Amino acid sequence: MKKLPVGLQIYGLRDLLENTPDNFEAVMREVKEMGYDGVELAGLYDLKAEYVRDILTEIGLIPISAHVPLVDLMEDAQGVADTYKIIGCKFIVVPYLPEEYRHNTPGYNKVISEMKKIGAVMFDNGLKLLYHNHDFEFVTLPDGRFGFDDIYEQIPSDYLMVELDTCWTKVAGQNPAAYIEKYGTRCEIVHLKDFILEGKPKNLYKLIGIETEEAENDTGLFEFRPVGFGQMVWDKILDASLKYSKWVIVEQDEHYGLGALKAARMSREYLKILGW
Repeated sequence: MKKLPVGLQIYGLRDLLENTPDNFEAVMREVKEMGYDGVELAGLYDLKAEYVRDILTEIGLIPISAHVPLVDLMEDAQGVADTYKIIGCKFIVVPYLPEEYRHNTPGYNKVISEMKKIGAVMFDNGLKLLYHNHDFEFVTLPDGRFGFDDIYEQIPSDYLMVELDTCWTKVAGQNPAAYIEKYGTRCEIVHLKDFILEGKPKNLYKLIGIETEEAENDTGLFEFRPVGFGQMVWDKILDASLKYSKWVIVEQDEHYGLGALKAARMSREYLKILGW
């Protein structure tokens, strides 16, 4: 049976690369050996684009996409396009909206306008702009719609496609498979991310590198897990992805002593058990 190619979001391996970029080739070889088909970049660790391209080509990993901070895209969208075209990426992804640009803030209309401009630059360069959600986009707007849907209603599909994060969609109380079905072929990439959630934790975003003030009475538990080792049920998500998407990408932001490479391997081995 035909399956989609499986990629790995390199953000989860950042501790192996940020201060030791010379490890890039060795780490990428391990990723390939695990059975991943491609990678989604999250920074270049001061490495030249040509070097990254050559290493990935030599190893046989496809440079699928790149998460690029919104501020960098707003400041120099053309420069971002130029860099990642060298590497061979087909997709540029906005990782998240900073608080000042989220729904129900004065900055929201501005960021919609900015993403339209960024998306137009990517379109003109033969790239596609995607947005990677968390749970906060599922805020209910005054008219009853979710903020998530408003983003894609305001920005045409030529300028913005969907990278659905299944974990955060589920944390928001929504059905990830249903959202893949809803957006269909506009959902180019699906992030496979597992987790455990108990109680009502209030400090979710400290786990993804966003500094938040410690909330009192934070008695809940939220932790990321390798795919297949958390609370997510994957069959319907994978079936929907197979119908509409081009890639599934494993992402695990934190590892809690497990080890980034071991966690990535566990995710890939679980998917192999399912025939992926």
